[in-house]
This record gives sequence, C-alpha cells and structure tokens, in this order.
Amino acid sequence: MLLAYALIASAAYLLGSIPTGFLLVRFARHQDIRALGSGNIGATNVLRSGGKGLGAVTFLLDVLKGCAAVWLGSVLGSAFVAASSIAPRPPLRDFQALAALCCVLGHMFPVWLRFRGGKGVATGFGVFLVAAPWAALASIGLFLLVLALSRYVSLGSILAAASFPVFAWFLVSGERPLFFVAVQAAVALLIIFKHHQNILRLCAGTESRFGAKQPA
Repeated sequence: MLLAYALIASAAYLLGSIPTGFLLVRFARHQDIRALGSGNIGATNVLRSGGKGLGAVTFLLDVLKGCAAVWLGSVLGSAFVAASSIAPRPPLRDFQALAALCCVLGHMFPVWLRFRGGKGVATGFGVFLVAAPWAALASIGLFLLVLALSRYVSLGSILAAASFPVFAWFLVSGERPLFFVAVQAAVALLIIFKHHQNILRLCAGTESRFGAKQPA
C-alpha cells in the first residue's frame, strides 16, 4: 500500500507542477512571466501582464490539472484497494486528499522552476471540484462576490480559501476521514500563506484592484 501512496503522490505532484502560465506566455508571447508584473506564474499575473486570453486559459488549465490529479488518485487508489488484501481498507477519500495536497504543492513549488510557482487558487479549486464539489463551488461563489464588491482578487482568494473548510464541513456528505478533513485545512492555509505579501499590502492600503497592472 505504501507503493500506492508513493505513486499517487508523485503523479499528483508532477501534474500540479506543470507551469501552465509560464509555458503559455513563453510560447505565445516569447516572454518570461516571472519577469512581468508580480513575477507570479498564475492566471492573475498573466492577465494583468496584458494577456487576457492567456490568463483565462491559464486559469482553466490550472483547474483542470487539479481535477485530473484527484481523478487519477481516485482511479489508482481504487485499483490498489481492489488488488489488496489488507483490512480495514483505506477510504477512497484519503487517496483523493493525498492527490489534492500533492497537486497543490506541485503547483506552488514546481521542481521545473526551482520551486517558485503560483499561489494555488485555481489548482486548489480544481482538486476540490472533484473531491468536494459543492464546497468548492460555494468557495468560488464567495470569491466572485468579494471580487465584485471590492475588486481585490487577493482578498477574494484569501476569503475563499479560509471559508472552504467551513463549507466542506457542512456540504460534504458521506464518510469524512480525518486525513481528508486535515488536507482541506492544510490547502486553505497554504493558499493564505502564499498570499502573505498581498495581506501586507491590503493592510497598508497599497494592494492593487482588479484591472490595474500592479503586483498580483
């Protein structure tokens, strides 16, 4: 079973570490997104650096790689459990949680870019869109509401991440193993931590609003 965990963790990390924003800007505009705007490889910085279409595609692909990682974790986990004789069998949601955590870590700390990646919002949404869909949709709804009211992408992202474990507690049905719950909190904290510079700017009143070509 350790082999199953290692394989799922590795596959999810490698999927998450695909630097979609970096690759899209490199191939479409022959630029290094890390030298533009905030230097972040995520969708917000791609958009603010003048690539509206590329920003949308970056967001979509980051969501999809999160979905793919958790789906793959489910498939591999189910296969290993079916082939194993151990008892009690690990919950399927533990495999999903492991894939979710490793995928987000891959996005935030990709080996291909010297472990300097994105903030994990789109990928975090993607992993939980499969593992906890109603909670993920509630969080993205809160993000859109905060963005519409404040025009702060970072504030919407932080509040959406912070609210996700709460939404998951009330909206996830069925078995909720401890590891699955712990990963929800861990991913939320990781996303908030990656926004620490934004939090400082929000407190100082210097954070840029959506539409301004400022650090994301």
